[in-house]
Amino acid sequence: MGENTVIVVQARVSSSRLPGKVMMPILGKSLLHRMIERLQMIKHKVLIVIATSEALSDDIIEHEANQIGIPCFRGNLNNLLDRHYQVAKKYYADTILKIPSDCPLIDPRIIDQVLDYYFANPGQFDYVSNLHPATFPDGNDVEIMTMHCLEKTWREATRQLELEHTTPYIWENQEVFKIGNVIWGAGKDYSMSHRFTIDYQADYDFINRVFEELYPQKTDFSCEDILSLLKQKPGIYEINAQYAGVNWYRNHLNELKTVSTEQTKVTFN
Repeated sequence: MGENTVIVVQARVSSSRLPGKVMMPILGKSLLHRMIERLQMIKHKVLIVIATSEALSDDIIEHEANQIGIPCFRGNLNNLLDRHYQVAKKYYADTILKIPSDCPLIDPRIIDQVLDYYFANPGQFDYVSNLHPATFPDGNDVEIMTMHCLEKTWREATRQLELEHTTPYIWENQEVFKIGNVIWGAGKDYSMSHRFTIDYQADYDFINRVFEELYPQKTDFSCEDILSLLKQKPGIYEINAQYAGVNWYRNHLNELKTVSTEQTKVTFN
């Protein structure tokens, strides 16, 4: 392609709901390591960088990145937009993928699908994701942006949620940016019913169980493989079902134009 594509994996220990979640063990390796392993399965040529903070508590993240053998960048603790921009600048990125570190079940095929769409339409998009609106199971989050788009966002975004979550400024300004969205085929929408991400202990228990069931036989198990497993063993689905549809949007519905109440669960047990 001639494009320098960089995947930025944001990771920190100081998670408010489940501290240290990215270092929790999955089949003898950290959750972060397992996720990077899945990112390395994509067919596109990319550079993967773990972007953590300068806080002392995140020394362990840098150490883990060194153990895995991939670059680690350390930047602002709360300004994730700045962290993404500084990584992109340092590694001369043309195309940046934002993939959060709490998605260890992310399907490499889905990442490739979104990249395929982006590269099949050269120059047509500043930003492409599978999130606006979302149709894939939560935890398959892929956001792609050009360096120009990221830099413009970095220069212009000011609201705290825009700095903390990196991309809201882009999808809140659809008259400024050319935005594309990839949806799951056949009219499926599992975004509110299936949760493959981690924020709570139940999520960890669910993810750990999925790995135990699928990984030994097929290290590159797919999203469909997980869905088949959950049909065969509905008890696994129930482990974290109460949190399905719960995401960060729920606290910002009054601040976001492009997210509706149907796209997040506001109350839950």
